[in-house]
Amino acid sequence: MKKVALDAIDIKILNAVQQHGKMSKFKLAELVNLSPTPCWVRLDKLKKLGVIKGYQGQINLDQLIDFTKVIVTIALKTHKKSDFDRFESYIQQIDEIVECCATGGGSDYVLMVISKNLHHFQSLVEQLLTDEIGIDRYFIYIVTKQVKAAPPNLLTLLSD
Repeated sequence: MKKVALDAIDIKILNAVQQHGKMSKFKLAELVNLSPTPCWVRLDKLKKLGVIKGYQGQINLDQLIDFTKVIVTIALKTHKKSDFDRFESYIQQIDEIVECCATGGGSDYVLMVISKNLHHFQSLVEQLLTDEIGIDRYFIYIVTKQVKAAPPNLLTLLSD
């Protein structure tokens, strides 16, 4: 995949969008120290290039409900492409699985699961095993406290 070339102003625009979400062109221009029209043109270009995937609000679930967050590592029985494809297709359909990363090393996948409670989580695991999607072994880690959750710092990542 060809990478998009960005200059310092593009990076500032992306950083502002990442930190503040959707905003008026005047507010964005103020944050990146550029006049509104050229700033908006650059933002539109970044959207068209697919660099900005969308805007979303961050909701503090702790303020709304009690829930259980679990990290699950999974190793598959066999490692053919069709095994990975079957597993990944299945995982896409489960709302409680909010993140899934394919990994190298001791496990094939790391999942982040958010469910109503431990009972619902256990039911989900039993369903995963019942549906025989190729799981050989799994380990669960109950999240007791979130220490950090932040988007990557674009200014650090994209600097030379």
